Amino acid sequence: MFEPVYLDHNATTPVDPRVLAAMLPYLENRYGNASSRHEYGRAARRAVDEAREQVAAAVGAHPTEVVFVSGGSEANNLFLRGAAASMKPAQIAVSGIEHPCVMRAAEDLARRGNNAGIKLSKLEVDQEGRVAPSALADALGEKSSALVSIMLANNESGVLQDLPALAEIARARRAWFHTDAVQALGRVKVDFRALGVHAMTVSAHKIYGPKGAGALIFDKRIELHPQIAGGSHERGIRAGTENVPAIVGFGAACELAMTDLATQPARLAAMRDRIDTELVSLGAKLFGALADRVPNTTFFAFPGIDGETLVGKLDRAGFAVASGSACSSGSTDPSQVLLAMGQSPELARGAVRVSLGRGNTPAQIEAFLAALVRTVEELKHLTAMAV
Repeated sequence: MFEPVYLDHNATTPVDPRVLAAMLPYLENRYGNASSRHEYGRAARRAVDEAREQVAAAVGAHPTEVVFVSGGSEANNLFLRGAAASMKPAQIAVSGIEHPCVMRAAEDLARRGNNAGIKLSKLEVDQEGRVAPSALADALGEKSSALVSIMLANNESGVLQDLPALAEIARARRAWFHTDAVQALGRVKVDFRALGVHAMTVSAHKIYGPKGAGALIFDKRIELHPQIAGGSHERGIRAGTENVPAIVGFGAACELAMTDLATQPARLAAMRDRIDTELVSLGAKLFGALADRVPNTTFFAFPGIDGETLVGKLDRAGFAVASGSACSSGSTDPSQVLLAMGQSPELARGAVRVSLGRGNTPAQIEAFLAALVRTVEELKHLTAMAV
């Protein structure tokens, strides 16, 4: 099987062998339902409880603040829809660069809530993709019954937001503040308390864990209306038999991610910076380059070169990269993140994302850059001939 060098870790990561080893017993002989009272069930419950402690430790939260769900999209929807049903806010404020699962949920709530007067505010970002605290303050006013959701690290650009400053503004106005931290966990230190947020979303498959497991971390003083009716699982917040193998894998992945923080960010940043330097020399436009970013991500475009075309040619050359977000890859529309950052639709359609991971090496990066140079020269030549 042809296996390109994988440079798309923001879309998903391979399951670490140590994570798989932790999961296997719960796919084989430890198959009990965690709600059952016999030994099989008790063993499963102990495993879920241990994983809850591991996830909590990774984000500086208390285990009772961790609710397991199927992934980041469900966690984001659980907060927005669950909090809206409980709080009945006058306003929902989100940044203009949110993941579609946040943006569409907020738009849906505002549409359905028109009769109740719910207002949707889409906060502008600057050219680097950052939300200014003043933009949030202006949107909320002096005092507001509001829900706010602003992601910690953008899935396309990797740009980090100053969440403590933004959360302070929300708290001062009694708004509930949530952050999607899916792309930040394992790449930068994530501390639930230090961020100052009321709720936070994390996911297993971005940190070398399995797909199908995520968590909503939230302050117990926040009331959420369950979005799935059924049993009393997860403190009554999320009904459904727990996915024990995936949850165990999530916990194991969190432990490994915390160990990696000692060495991986600097190693990934060095390779990312090498890519950025070469991109600039080739005439590429780097997005979010002047802002703080997670260390593994670079987002760029070459004027006049279509992003999907470049991605396809690089794939055939043996390198797997992405044209924007995997969650939006079926769309031919330009990146909404880049449009929000003030980029033209033409340049946004050329966007390509490279996101590095644990298995990448400097030798792979040099090979990738050599292929990129050849491919860009070829496409520029073809473009010139067409003109």
